[in-house]
Amino acid sequence: MLKRVLLLTGSPGVGKTTLLLKIVDILRTKGYRIGGMVSREVRSGGTRIGFEILDLASGKRGWLAHINQKTGPQVGKYRVNLEDLDKIGVEAVLKAVRECDVIAIDEIGPMELFSEKFKRAVREALESGKLLVGVVHWKARDKLVDTVKRREDAETFTVTYENRDMLNQNVVEKALEFLTKIRE
Repeated sequence: MLKRVLLLTGSPGVGKTTLLLKIVDILRTKGYRIGGMVSREVRSGGTRIGFEILDLASGKRGWLAHINQKTGPQVGKYRVNLEDLDKIGVEAVLKAVRECDVIAIDEIGPMELFSEKFKRAVREALESGKLLVGVVHWKARDKLVDTVKRREDAETFTVTYENRDMLNQNVVEKALEFLTKIRE
């Protein structure tokens, strides 16, 4: 069966987001429209202060979580900014479902899973029939994460320091296999 949901997982800091962005760039150069959201860590003076959300299509940015955020669900020393997550992240995913060939979601993890709108957007992306390339938090325990991983049309790639530089080719091949098949 052709894999349509390509998931990256691995320990924190191993390079999952960097790998996802490489895959996005390669698919863009091949003419595919890609949308969705990416979360990246933000550092100040070498210390991580939070995570930013980036809309891959529009370039809009917001805060997913920050150490100085006053309200919102807490994950470690961060508080989740549900407003930016819903306004920027969720909107980016839903727009990708409507307008793009490929939906990128980084990350389906503990912070994002506090948003019911995010969970609905992920379900919509899964049901869209479009290629989904995503990052799944390595330890996230949630019904949605389990459902995503168990899908027949899903494949999970574990990113390690040893394989991260070559893994993008493998994932891109799977992506192109699916994308060329649906174009036929």
